[in-house]
Parts: sequence; structure tokens; C-alpha cells
Amino acid sequence: MKKLELKFLNEEEKVVTVSLDAPAEPADPVAINAAMDEIIAQDCFLSSGGGLVSKKQARIVERNVNDIQI
Repeated sequence: MKKLELKFLNEEEKVVTVSLDAPAEPADPVAINAAMDEIIAQDCFLSSGGGLVSKKQARIVERNVNDIQI
């Protein structure tokens, strides 16, 4: 399963991650950058360290699980 992780810094300069399932691919860096700017501007998320104040990173993460017969 793939996830889009948006990483921000909060007021205490700690990393806060917002994860979204099943991102559209290929990823559009311009749209992701604009969305992250809007999230900060709207102040729509609050973490234990305060509001989100800057962008740190955006990435797509894929997790693969392989069951092992025992």
C-alpha cells in the first residue's frame, strides 16, 4: 500500500506527519507544494507542539508485507 506523507515542522520545530492513502501517481510536486502551503495558511491542524509553521518534506512511501508460512 502506498501513502503520501506530508511532513511539517510545528512551533516547537518538531516534525508532524500527515499521511494520505492511495495517492495519485505520478505525484505532482507543484500541486503537493501548493496543498502544503494551504494547510499551513489555513492553520487546520494542531499538534501537541502547536500549529504547523513550515514544510519539511513530502514523499510517497510504499509498504510491502510478505506472509511467512509457519
